[in-house]
Amino acid sequence: MGSARRGAYDRRMTHPIVQDPPPQPARMAVIGAGAIGGYLAALAHWSGLDVTVCVRSPLDTLTVESGGEERTAAVRIATAPAEVAPVDWVLLTTKAQDTASAEGWLRRLCGPGSTVVVVQNGVGHRERVAPYVPEGTEILPALAYIAAERLAPGRIRHHIASELQVPAGPLADRFADALAGGEPTVRPVADFTTAAWRKLLTNLGANPLTALLQQRMGIFADPGMAALAGDLLREAAVVARAEGADIGERDVADTLEIYRVVPPDGGSSMLYDRLAGRPMEHEYLTGAVVRAGERHGIATPLNGMLLTLLRAVDRELRG
Repeated sequence: MGSARRGAYDRRMTHPIVQDPPPQPARMAVIGAGAIGGYLAALAHWSGLDVTVCVRSPLDTLTVESGGEERTAAVRIATAPAEVAPVDWVLLTTKAQDTASAEGWLRRLCGPGSTVVVVQNGVGHRERVAPYVPEGTEILPALAYIAAERLAPGRIRHHIASELQVPAGPLADRFADALAGGEPTVRPVADFTTAAWRKLLTNLGANPLTALLQQRMGIFADPGMAALAGDLLREAAVVARAEGADIGERDVADTLEIYRVVPPDGGSSMLYDRLAGRPMEHEYLTGAVVRAGERHGIATPLNGMLLTLLRAVDRELRG
C-alpha cells in the first residue's frame, strides 16, 4: 500500500465518519378516540408519526376496518393529562360540546411550537378552542370529510372518504408535510369561511334527520325526505351568505348528491351518539344556523323546528 493511500486509510480509522442521527418522527397527540379521532390516530401512526391517544378510559387496542381489511395501530395510550408532555401536533377530535372538558389535556400537550388542529364539526373552530390553550398557541381549524363509525372502544369502521380541509397558508403546508406518508389527504383551501359552511351543509340534513328518526342514510332515497333536506339546506344557505360564505344552489345540489351516493347503511355522528345514549352536538350544527340567522334577522323556521326537537331528545339522553 502506498504511503499516501495508507495515510488516508489511517486517518479514516483514527477519525471515522460520523453520520447524523436519523430525524425523529413528529410527535402527535390525538384527544379523543371516537370514530374520527381513532381513525386519524391510526393513519398518523402508519404514516410514521409518534402518536399518543388521549382518552378517559384505557384501550386494549386501536383497530380500523377499511375496504374489507382490518389493521391494528400500536399507538401509545394515555388516560390522564399528567401522563403526557408537549408535542408538535395536537389533534382535538372531541365533539364540539366537549371542548371545555379537554382543557387539561390541551394545557399539558401544548408547548412552544405546538399546533392544535381542531377536527370538529360546526364553525368558529378557533374561537371555540382559544380559551383552553396557552396564549400564543397556533390553532388550525380542520374539516373532516371522513365517514367512519365507532363500533366499540378502540374499534373503528371506515366507510368512505379520507380528507381534511384546512385554511391555506404555511401552517397548513407544515401539517400536510407531517402527514405526507399516507392518508388522510390534507387539502389547503383559500376561502375557509365558505369551506366551513359548505361542510356544515353536509351535516345539516343528514345529522338531525337520521338522529331524530334513528335511521341510517338510506332514508334519503325517499324523494320526500330528500326534498325536506333540500329545504333545510336552502334555508341555511341564506344564513351562510350573510356570514360571508359563497354558498348557493350548486352547494345544495352537491350535498344532496352526497346523501344519495353514501352507502345506505352509513350513518351520522349524531345518529351514533343517540344510539349510544350520548349527548348530541346539535347546538353546534343546527344551532349554529339558527343563532346566525338571529344575528342577521333571517328567519330559519325549518332549522328552528329541528333544533327544538333535538333539544327535547338531548334532554332525555342526559337524563
